[in-house]
Amino acid sequence: MKKTVFAAAMITGLGLSAAALPAMAYEAGDWLVRGRVINVAPNDDSGRLYLNDTTSLGEGVKVDTDTVPELDITYMITRNWGLELILGFSEHNVSVHKAAESNARGAGLTGSSQVIESKVLPPTLLLQYHFRPDGDVRPYVGAGINYTYFFDEKVPSDSLVAAAGDDIKLDSSWGLAVQAGVDVALNEDWFVNFDVKYIDIDTEAHFKNTAVNRLRINADIDPFVWGIGIGRRF
Repeated sequence: MKKTVFAAAMITGLGLSAAALPAMAYEAGDWLVRGRVINVAPNDDSGRLYLNDTTSLGEGVKVDTDTVPELDITYMITRNWGLELILGFSEHNVSVHKAAESNARGAGLTGSSQVIESKVLPPTLLLQYHFRPDGDVRPYVGAGINYTYFFDEKVPSDSLVAAAGDDIKLDSSWGLAVQAGVDVALNEDWFVNFDVKYIDIDTEAHFKNTAVNRLRINADIDPFVWGIGIGRRF
């Protein structure tokens, strides 16, 4: 009798302990939806400013950072493998370093060092591997492809290289992307997410009808994207 009561108590205790932990396990067919706040921090701000496609005014293009919301959706193909689509856009200013600014002034250009304002839409598709689909802490890595579309490009009114209203277009970009992150379970369906991505983004800006005819700027943006957010499994 005592052994029966003890066994029943052990079973009850184990059941309560298991219930106290987040009972979260990824399964094939699950959808994971995350909302993040991300910081887009360009890693390589090098570039060149060209006058009439021939004269280089030297190294010196830099791209600023931006902090924005982001939405991503992951479909679990198996318990370990998933496909993630990242959606969101950021806004960046492109300016020139002092060395390039000095060269530009030597070429007869005047104005501020800021030369471009543009919004950036970089949809990214990643194949992920989740290491611990049954754990409460679930690290993952991913790799995939990025397409970056630049839109709403503007020339600031006091730009060094052009005037407001001048024609400007930034080329779209295709590149690779890699990521690492972790989901931390809050309960059966909700979790906190931490994520970092590196995205290969290269572009070239073309100015037309400026006071000095044609100007061209190339830039390697290649940002690290740091994110923190919350997600839910469906």
